Amino acid sequence: MKRFISFVKKEFLHIFRDKRTLVILFGIPFAQVLLFGFVITNELKNVKIAIWDKSNDEVTEQITNKIISSGFFSLEERIYTKEDIEKVFKAGNIKEVIIFEADFAKTLEKEKRADIQLIADASDANSASMIINYTQGIIMNYVATTNENIEIPMQIKVKERMLYNEELRDVYMFVPGIMAVILMLVSAMMTSISVAREKEMGTMEIILVSPLKPIQILLGKVTPYILLSFINALTIIALGYFVFGMPILGSLTLLLAETMLFIILALSLGILISTVAPNQQAAMFISMFALLLPAILLSGFIFPIENMPTVLQWFAALMPPKYYIVIIKNIMLKGTGFMYIWQETLILVIMTLFFIGMSAKKFKVRL
Repeated sequence: MKRFISFVKKEFLHIFRDKRTLVILFGIPFAQVLLFGFVITNELKNVKIAIWDKSNDEVTEQITNKIISSGFFSLEERIYTKEDIEKVFKAGNIKEVIIFEADFAKTLEKEKRADIQLIADASDANSASMIINYTQGIIMNYVATTNENIEIPMQIKVKERMLYNEELRDVYMFVPGIMAVILMLVSAMMTSISVAREKEMGTMEIILVSPLKPIQILLGKVTPYILLSFINALTIIALGYFVFGMPILGSLTLLLAETMLFIILALSLGILISTVAPNQQAAMFISMFALLLPAILLSGFIFPIENMPTVLQWFAALMPPKYYIVIIKNIMLKGTGFMYIWQETLILVIMTLFFIGMSAKKFKVRL
């Protein structure tokens, strides 16, 4: 029995000495609970909206104030023309436009009915449905409150329209998200494992003492995967278009160029992971833990980033898939050009240069 107890103590000490084991036992469950607990929510928070008030009367102001004071919506700007609707949606910040008809209060008082139109950005179908339902609920609550002291009840008819995804097809949301996650995971993981395998087999030393410079070694390891990952991306785009009916309203050339940039970013991140991973198993573990959950939960792929706590929104801003998904949706669903996605593109370029620079620096240290 004493031997058994001593053996158990030895195992405990071995576990406590191994930091990677402690991370797996305690770190991953802790992180997953926090991520899932804060990210998975059906509530709306601070959804940015625009209002086109053609009437500008007391009733429309009351309804506007009720919508804004609910805490679910934030009035980002007021618009005044039909052309402004397309502009604000393509800019990407506005998720809903509320339109009050002309002479709203007079029509409501005279005919006991008036119209409000709700237009939502349905490139994210789930969020669009929730936004429309929340807005309708607030308006109906206003109608019910107003009719309490009125003999002849008034009616406000709400007309809804889903822009960029009239049928609210979930595939329009999932294809861009899956494309970003697959390219990020496959590209980064395969590259990190490739370099880690060289170190594990002892062939990396031969490469490091060769006349090749660190940047040449990096390019040599990355180049084959650039081509293979690009073929992978073409396959996903083709499946989305021909099998699921995913539209490509914008420039196909721009879409492929942005995809190539994202692939290079993912590959450079994989190289960076490989510089700190001692073997293939560690490289795979780091790639899965550092990329899989964040790419799914913090990229806006499934859950709106606006609904997350501020701290998680900061982390989401560091996730490359977040910007790539925005770019894909703008090109494929909204048909926008480079002028609407240049900021996201610039962020991806900066991230790519950072990862390449850090990878080259790590190789120089090893040399």
